[in-house]
Amino acid sequence: MTPTPAVGKDTMHQNPPPLTTTTVTVAYAGGDERRGPVTMGQANMIRCILRDDPTHINIHDVWPVPEGTTSAAVTDALRALAVRHEGLRTTFPHPPGATPVDQVVASEGTFTVTVLDHAELPGDPAEYAESVARAARAGRFALEREFPVRITLLTVTGQPAYVALAFSHAVADGSAMAILREEFAELLAGKELPELTSLPPVDLAAVEASPAGLRKSEASLRYWERVLRTGPQEMFAEPRGRRPGTDEEARQLTLRSRRGARALAGAARRTGHPEATVLMAAWCALVAHRAGQDSCVTAVPSANRFHARVARSVTTTSQDALLHLDVRVETFDALVARTWGAVLNAYRHSQFDSVRLWEMIDRVTAERGSHFGRDVVFNDVSALPAPLLGTDAQERDDAEQELTWGPPQALPTRLLAFTYRTAPQLHISLWAAPSVFTPEEAEGFLSGLVLLLEAAAAGDVPMKALAEVTGVRPAERGPDWLRVDGCWVSPDAVRETLGRAVGGLPVRVQVTEASGAEPHLTAYIACGETPLTPTEAHRALTALIPAAGSGVLAPHRYVLVENPPAEPDRSDAWRRLNTIDEGTGRSRQV
Repeated sequence: MTPTPAVGKDTMHQNPPPLTTTTVTVAYAGGDERRGPVTMGQANMIRCILRDDPTHINIHDVWPVPEGTTSAAVTDALRALAVRHEGLRTTFPHPPGATPVDQVVASEGTFTVTVLDHAELPGDPAEYAESVARAARAGRFALEREFPVRITLLTVTGQPAYVALAFSHAVADGSAMAILREEFAELLAGKELPELTSLPPVDLAAVEASPAGLRKSEASLRYWERVLRTGPQEMFAEPRGRRPGTDEEARQLTLRSRRGARALAGAARRTGHPEATVLMAAWCALVAHRAGQDSCVTAVPSANRFHARVARSVTTTSQDALLHLDVRVETFDALVARTWGAVLNAYRHSQFDSVRLWEMIDRVTAERGSHFGRDVVFNDVSALPAPLLGTDAQERDDAEQELTWGPPQALPTRLLAFTYRTAPQLHISLWAAPSVFTPEEAEGFLSGLVLLLEAAAAGDVPMKALAEVTGVRPAERGPDWLRVDGCWVSPDAVRETLGRAVGGLPVRVQVTEASGAEPHLTAYIACGETPLTPTEAHRALTALIPAAGSGVLAPHRYVLVENPPAEPDRSDAWRRLNTIDEGTGRSRQV
């Protein structure tokens, strides 16, 4: 569930080839051989690895090598990391066609390092190193046998310059890569690494399977179900909406802003809340404002490392915390106060059995007649010991404020943000779906975030003044759009999608607005001689909803009639027809 941003297209073919390519086999030995169940995070990512495009699910990093370091020192450091961290010695044996349920930790083994030697590195060495690491993401990791890291050492006439790595997401996530990068640098500097204090994956799995761990997982599933049953199913439900059935390709937009860092620090001092809480409140306020929603639902992938037992584990803890924040307050300060509790609640419920979670999501969305969209992801990695900043980030601290466009990547969400640092610059990269954000709107969103923080540093901000303060305008919807069951819905889109779902039969969608109650949708379907039940109509519609575009929610009730009325555009004409069958179509009544 956790995408890690790739940095653009593979550009290796644009660069001169290396002088030589050699493969070095590195043997390691140390630690105990162990076996146990997979962790919940591993199970979640294995599910994605077996299903998704490897270039989307595998992750990568680039580690600069200090000048004067020998190749032997690099391989020694890599060997030491493999011995130190059980996750790097882990495979997942399973029969063909089955999903792994166990992990095996080797006490000894080998890995390979591909050495690309150059007369000189291409014009932008850091970007070239990125392209090498990114290219290694292609190809699915053989979970049952392959060392879970693909390692390439870039050298210049034998002198190491960068290590480019691609990781299996079953053994590492962004936080784990940051920890490994930090420890790699310390080993090359001759430092002794401290004793490990966080649990290795086998022990973490045992904690998760304990009675307390199982209770925690059950509580997490109940929390998610409440959000899925009551929160908006799409944050960006609007006419231009998502492109049906496809991910979009979005360019990376990066903000580097000393102004933003000063403003965030000032707002934190004035409100008395941590910077991370203030930034999250500002993010949610602006997302909900732009989306025209009463609440913000955002996935927070890095949230589940807040406990000491996993804070520095080299494993994958990639399970979303799902923040559902009601933004219906008078002022920004009130929202910040509310955010603190909401974030803690989301963090507490970020450990769960991912197979059962997806079963629950399928069940709940079928009953609700919706499709939950992981539209918004906010990944704050600024507190990590060695944030994944990209190799040139440290040299670009002087920008008072700049926005730079980078390369594109496939985006399975509508809005993805990584916060890499909050001081001395606010450094955020944003990927915004082009179907809902023009380039100017994406730039305006990040600039508006800084403006909101500056206003919050100066004083409390009325929530109704967000458009004036930030320059960000809410989504525009036509007069036919209305809020149904907490979601923005287009009855016309519902009618068109339901018509396709039932094979082109005539359909009329009627909106019923009772005094003091939310509107309800009733769908009339003229069946003619076609055999059809409300349950079959609902099932056919919910199968189309994920790819149907924006604003589609299943009607609360289906009414089946024989033939359409003479005046099919009049709801009262449909209501006067003889009813063949009617019902919610759901397994649970709504």
